[in-house]
Amino acid sequence: MKAVIQRVSEASVTIDGNKVADIQKGLLVLVGVEDTSNQEDINWLSSKIVNLRVFGDENGVMNLSVKDIDGDVIVVSQFTLHASTKKGNRPSYIKASKPDIAIPVYEKFVAQMESDMGKKIQTGEFGADMKVALINDGPVTIIIDTKNKE
Repeated sequence: MKAVIQRVSEASVTIDGNKVADIQKGLLVLVGVEDTSNQEDINWLSSKIVNLRVFGDENGVMNLSVKDIDGDVIVVSQFTLHASTKKGNRPSYIKASKPDIAIPVYEKFVAQMESDMGKKIQTGEFGADMKVALINDGPVTIIIDTKNKE
């Protein structure tokens, strides 16, 4: 699994003109699933994101997590995170899981995030054409690949 985590002062997801997710201070998480993604990856990635210290403390030092600040989270599925650009100019998405594998993993990841956060996680809609709006705070953007967890 790969994730792009962005610290935001606000973010939203709109599908067909309808806003389906809307947060203020928190994290926007774009997540991509591979066929090798498993429950261990889900647990590790969720815990890593929830406890990632990217919010400023009273001294302005990035020392607090989204959970510490009682922030909100939007999780959006994004298969393009697994794009290969080695050959040519058209990305290949062969490493990205097909929906029959990716949807259950994505749903388990969202459920694990909710468990780790102790609150509801907002989401986009798997496979939908989404318009994601955000104000990246900092900017702070972190990329995590579960293949690099060791």
